[in-house]
Amino acid sequence: MTTVTEPDRGYESKHRALWALGDYASVATDVVAPLGPVLVSASGIGAGDRVLDVAAGSGNAAIPAALLGADVIASDLCPELLERGRRLAQARGARLRWMEANAEALPFGGDAFDAVLSCIGVMFAPHHQRSADELLRVCRPGGVIGLISWTPEGFVGQMFATLKPYLPPPLPGAQPAPLWGDDNHVRDLLSDRITGFAARREMLPVATFGDGAAFRDFFKANYGPTVAAYREIAGDPDRVAALDAELAALGDRHLAGGSTMRWEYLLVTARKR
Repeated sequence: MTTVTEPDRGYESKHRALWALGDYASVATDVVAPLGPVLVSASGIGAGDRVLDVAAGSGNAAIPAALLGADVIASDLCPELLERGRRLAQARGARLRWMEANAEALPFGGDAFDAVLSCIGVMFAPHHQRSADELLRVCRPGGVIGLISWTPEGFVGQMFATLKPYLPPPLPGAQPAPLWGDDNHVRDLLSDRITGFAARREMLPVATFGDGAAFRDFFKANYGPTVAAYREIAGDPDRVAALDAELAALGDRHLAGGSTMRWEYLLVTARKR
């Protein structure tokens, strides 16, 4: 018999506050929006499918799935992002449900969905095995698990490595988010409970930023973890200047004199046994 895991309330409050910083919905719509349709297509979503988007943010995957006629629930820990998603869905004519939920303790029964998706979302839950167990628990046998995660070696993985010395200490037991971008790590999390495991690395072209400073300033204003890092060091002008320089240099390296960055991600699909 499957049971719903009890959520960690301390994690919930800290994580909710982190992603409420800045304006992640702007990142989702202005920078990473193409990833949602990629995940929906790779997962084979169609009309009538019961779909759960876990850590959905403002609905990058949920809204495209709903527009195909799927019966979609978009779940996320952050109510501010869900509200932005509702408005975006209404503007695009998409009908779906929005629900506040912890990826480590989903409030759904077992075997409830034909497809369980997460587009650069579940990777940020701190306890990876707990989250993976929940993805599988709520997916029906034969249903699809579809995931997109930033890789450790790619641009966003390097950005997190840059931010790490400036961030508050992680929660006890928390694992680094970019590990979800390692196919061996994801395969181990899902273990022998899945079949047809497929993983491939792809690139998201990002032509939003003219130079590294523009990238830095956008993420400094809008991306929760970056906002948190700057808040942590706000009283130390030397450290602020150092982080400013490091993030701008990272952006410039990945632009390499051109107009487009290429952000690597891992796309995983599998079927629940």
